[in-house]
Amino acid sequence: MIVPQYWAEGRIQYRSRERQVTVRRYGWSLISQAEAQAMADARAKAAHERVMAGETLPRFEPKVAYNGADGVPIREEVIARHGETVITRNAYGARCLNTPNVLFVDLDYAKPFIRVKPVVHFVIAITIWIAIGWFFQWSFPTMAIILGIVTAFTGLTYILRSRVGLAANEDDARRLIERFLARHPDWHFRIYRTPAGLRLLAMHRTFDPREPAVAKCFRELGTDPIYARMCFNQNCFRARVSPKPWRIGIPAHMRPRPGVWPVSPERLPMRSEWVKDYEAKAEEFSACRFVESVGSGSEDSTARVVQRLHDDLCRATSDRPIA
Repeated sequence: MIVPQYWAEGRIQYRSRERQVTVRRYGWSLISQAEAQAMADARAKAAHERVMAGETLPRFEPKVAYNGADGVPIREEVIARHGETVITRNAYGARCLNTPNVLFVDLDYAKPFIRVKPVVHFVIAITIWIAIGWFFQWSFPTMAIILGIVTAFTGLTYILRSRVGLAANEDDARRLIERFLARHPDWHFRIYRTPAGLRLLAMHRTFDPREPAVAKCFRELGTDPIYARMCFNQNCFRARVSPKPWRIGIPAHMRPRPGVWPVSPERLPMRSEWVKDYEAKAEEFSACRFVESVGSGSEDSTARVVQRLHDDLCRATSDRPIA
């Protein structure tokens, strides 16, 4: 896991009569801005040489918070460091705990498939295709085949988007956890309630995010595949430890948009003002609430340290509303 303190961008441009080639790459460092710039320049130079040699490579790297650019680490403002654990501010303003070896698993409940928006989109799609078929005077079999494809594609798209996780509610999630622990009696989870479901914190040992046991755990418990992929790509585990802004009465996005770090110095006051308002309101809420411990009861010392930090930042044992 790498969560850099400093970021820079390197840029190399080659221009001839035939073409112009510009290559940009990011660099990062835990030490200094100069070291980040040196890395950016070196990465840009290496990529430029490969492009000029005829290799097909992206000319630019997207500026994204995490999991969006191959080989680029988490790009978020570092709030604090506690040994190997790093607290960052994500793109929408909430604080997140990043740990290289303590396993967090969120079990978000599956959302219902039938909603107004998908139905409206489906009706619009069918209407359009009927109109097109009438205009071109397609035969009935052709219309039936096309309508079937549209129906299947629309339905599958919304099923995949609307159903996250294997559990529809807390009872389902508890049964998943019980079955998992029956197969893995040496495991020990602390269970927390979140606005979207349950969060599990593994206490019995530390994990490499890329080891097979982690992938199997995610698969058996129905973890969000985006989170699972992020853990593998960034080689870390992650948990949100402060409320989501829109759940605590802050409808405005973090300024400036997008909230990917770093922002230009002249725009920092705008960001700081938003963060100040957010943190004041976040004091009244918890990110999750501790429910109980289940499983073997064994505890790893590293997991225990991260658990205490997590519970403190989340206000997991308070009676404040979770958001």
